[in-house]
Amino acid sequence: MGRQASCRARLAGGPGERWGPSAEGKALLETDEVIFRGAFRARVPLDQIRAVVARAGALTLTWPEGKLELELGAAAEKWADAIRHPRSVLDKLGIAPGLRVALLGGFEAAFVADVSRALGIKPGRRVATRLDLVFLALARPADEARLKRLVRAFAPDGALWAVYPRGRPDLSEDTIRRAARAAGLVDVKVVRFSGSHGALKLVVPRAARARFARGRPRGEG
Repeated sequence: MGRQASCRARLAGGPGERWGPSAEGKALLETDEVIFRGAFRARVPLDQIRAVVARAGALTLTWPEGKLELELGAAAEKWADAIRHPRSVLDKLGIAPGLRVALLGGFEAAFVADVSRALGIKPGRRVATRLDLVFLALARPADEARLKRLVRAFAPDGALWAVYPRGRPDLSEDTIRRAARAAGLVDVKVVRFSGSHGALKLVVPRAARARFARGRPRGEG
């Protein structure tokens, strides 16, 4: 998930039509769409937006099916800039040249190639140590047990991205969070990895990083 905000919104059924009544709800800026959920619901595909206007704290989006206005206050300009200049998935995942990265599990060849181009070298495909980022593709609930075994694969200030299929109650953000807590990790970010998958960023809590760096098992001393 990119950005979210509780706000008041109103919707027009077409670019030239009058506004409907406003409603309170939650707005979300996802990788490929803006969503509003309240007394009415709206989905605005980013690739169909014809106009983005931020004025007096209100963000107005116009696309072929209508107009959506979100009262975001000071955040309106930031949302407008993010919509006009969207970050790539690789940017949101923090992949950059110079990082030590491993991809574990069944990632598609296109993603592996994209990561290789972003890094300037091929990412590792095996468990190592002191990695900056570890990506783990989860395909079944039993795969979550690997989180605990992978904690020592990344540096104290590194991260593990758990990539999971969306829409499965047996393998979801909630089940991954439970497995992460059992491994001594906390979740700090969610990214829409693709149309079918999400990615949850897991890190060592700041208070535990010194002990982690000394190589002492979690829970001792």
